[in-house]
Amino acid sequence: MSNPTSKPVLLVATSTLPAKVGDGTPGFVLDLATAVSADFDVVVVAPMVGRAPKHEVVDGVTIHRYSYFPRRWQDLADGAIVENLRAKRSRWLQVPFFFLAMAIAVRRANARYRPSLAHLHWIIPQGLVGLATLGRLPRVVTTLGGDLYALQGAVPTRLKRRVIRSARYVTCMSHDMAAELAKLGATEAQVRVIPMGADVGPVERAVETESRRPGSLLFVGRLVEKKGAAVLLDAVRLLPEDPSRHLTVVGDGPLRASLTAKADASVEFVGQRGRDDLAAEYARAEVALYPSVPASNGDRDGLPVALLEAMTAGCVVIASRAPGIVDVVEDDVNGLLVTPGDAEELAAAIARVEGDPALRTRLGAAARETARGYSVEVVSGKYREILGATLRGR
Repeated sequence: MSNPTSKPVLLVATSTLPAKVGDGTPGFVLDLATAVSADFDVVVVAPMVGRAPKHEVVDGVTIHRYSYFPRRWQDLADGAIVENLRAKRSRWLQVPFFFLAMAIAVRRANARYRPSLAHLHWIIPQGLVGLATLGRLPRVVTTLGGDLYALQGAVPTRLKRRVIRSARYVTCMSHDMAAELAKLGATEAQVRVIPMGADVGPVERAVETESRRPGSLLFVGRLVEKKGAAVLLDAVRLLPEDPSRHLTVVGDGPLRASLTAKADASVEFVGQRGRDDLAAEYARAEVALYPSVPASNGDRDGLPVALLEAMTAGCVVIASRAPGIVDVVEDDVNGLLVTPGDAEELAAAIARVEGDPALRTRLGAAARETARGYSVEVVSGKYREILGATLRGR
C-alpha cells in the first residue's frame, strides 16, 4: 500500500493501548504516537482489549488490533502481562497464541504500509516479534521496566540481548534502567533515558475548576505488588486518627480483593478512572503517594506517569526512593522520599506533610514546576529527534 502523503510511515507495536481514549488505561503510547504524527504517518498494532474496535483512526493515528484467543478467556493483555501471568497461571496458555497473533499482525502491517522505521514498546514481547518479522527495518525499542527487570534467566536474557543488538536506539525511563541495558550489551550511543510524558492538559484544566480537599490522600496505580499499596495501607493504620483524612485508591488489578480486606474505613477503592475523572482526583488531592517496592519476581517500577500527572496538579508527592523516581523527585525539594517497604517512615512523612501547610505549599509548587519538563510535548520532541535520526541513519 503506497503512502498517501509525503511523510514516512512509522510502525508502532505495543501491548498497552486504551480501548477508548480516556478510558483510564495508560495512554502514553497513544499520546506519543499522536504527538509524533506531525512527522510520520503512524500505524499502531496492539492486542484486542474489551470491546475495542478492530480498526480505527484516532487523531490521525491508524490503529489495528488483533485477537489472539477466544474472547471469553482473552485477557492476557488486559493490564500488565507479567502481573497477569503471576496472578493466574492458566493465562500461560494464551502466551504462544499471543506471540503468533502479534507476529501475523505486525507482518501484515509491514507488508501493507511499507514503513520506513518501527517503534517497538517493550523488549519482550514486541521487540522480539519485531526481530522475527521486520527483517532489516530500522527500529527503536522502548523498555518500561517489567521486561527488563522481571524476565530473568538464561533464555530471556539471550533473547533480550538479541533484540537490543538489532535496535538502532533503545529508550528507557531511568538511569538505573540504562545501567541494566548496558549489562545486556547496549552501547552508550544506543541508549537514551526518556520517561513517558504526562498528558498535562486535562490535569491543568481540572486544577482550574476543582478545589483541594483537606486531608485528602491519593494513590494511583495498578494494584500489583511493585506499586506498594499494601505498604501504604500499613502506613495509614499507623497514623493518629483524623476524621478529615481520606485515602482514595484509583486503579485495579489482581490484588484488589486482598487490599480491600486490609483497608480501614478511611480508605476508598474507586477502581479505574477515565482521564478527566482522574485529572479531577489529582486536582482535589493534597498528597499523592507512590510507595513502590521491588516485587518478589524482580520487577520494579520505572517512573510512573501517574507521579508526573500528580506533580503537574501541584500535589505534594511522597514516593519511594526507587530507581526512576529519584531521577525526578528530590527529597524535601519537590517531594519527599522514603525507604521502599518502610511503612513507619511513610507514615511519618504523611504526618509531617499533614501538619505543615507551608511545607505543602512549597513542595506542591516545586513539583508543578518540575513537571513542566515531562509533558507529552517535551518528551515527544525528544522521540521525534531519535526517530528522525533512525530514519536518516537508514
